[in-house]
Amino acid sequence: MTRVLLFVGTNIAIIAMLSIVMSIIGPAFGIHPRSMTGLLIMASIIGFAGSFISLAMSKWMALRSTGAQIIKDARTPEERWVVDTVRRQAQAAGIGMPDVAIYDAPELNAFATGMNKNNALVAVSTGLLRGMTRDEVEAVLAHEVSHVANGDMVTLALIQGVLNTFVVFLSRVIGQLIDSVVFKRNPGDGPGLGYFAIVFVLEIIFGLIASVIQMWFSRRREFRADAGAAALAGRDKMIAALARLQNNRGQSALPSEVAAFGISGGVASGLKKLFMTHPPLEERIAALRQG
Repeated sequence: MTRVLLFVGTNIAIIAMLSIVMSIIGPAFGIHPRSMTGLLIMASIIGFAGSFISLAMSKWMALRSTGAQIIKDARTPEERWVVDTVRRQAQAAGIGMPDVAIYDAPELNAFATGMNKNNALVAVSTGLLRGMTRDEVEAVLAHEVSHVANGDMVTLALIQGVLNTFVVFLSRVIGQLIDSVVFKRNPGDGPGLGYFAIVFVLEIIFGLIASVIQMWFSRRREFRADAGAAALAGRDKMIAALARLQNNRGQSALPSEVAAFGISGGVASGLKKLFMTHPPLEERIAALRQG
């Protein structure tokens, strides 16, 4: 749950910061938040700027937050095998060679990120390399390469941008309505403290709803990446890798910035399932077996 709160909090912080900036510089460019058109333009700029700033910084943030080291020159047979496997899979998937990195963590996990499919990053944990067979690691790498080939990072950034836009737009439209009807403020007088308080609360509420929607899309993309991995490495290998993660209870300690693109999404129950970036492992295994 901490990761969920951090994810939502980061989005709200970005939206709040960009809202302040746009409220200051917007009128200079003819964008007046009190008009519907101006508000929609401002909301779009805030919504998409935040998501694409995060996307543009994703590789740097992932490397910094996990301590992953990009393999420049393979020093061991294991590193050479990992790089060669990713290269072979990237060629088969028709994408540019991603940077390959290893990060020190006991968990069985890996992730992919990057702004486009020809300039991406694929990283694996030392725990995964120690705890899985080579066939299983191959399947995990294929899963991450499939995320890159499917353009999942950009797709989710676009979805986040649309959702952020509606969060900003709807919170302010409703805030203006309540400000004028309940607090009897004349729109020409400008917003009052009540308006800002309402907008703040609504951004939190709508932000949570937007996160639920985004996580649903993330779970759908996960099934697609599993199918891509089955095509690249073999269905049996992918099923075996997921079963290994299932035995490990799908534990994940990845930072929120890259959690959606890890191989393991953790375990949740009740309402927490709505905020899961990954479907339950048993559902993913069942989908592969049926496919």
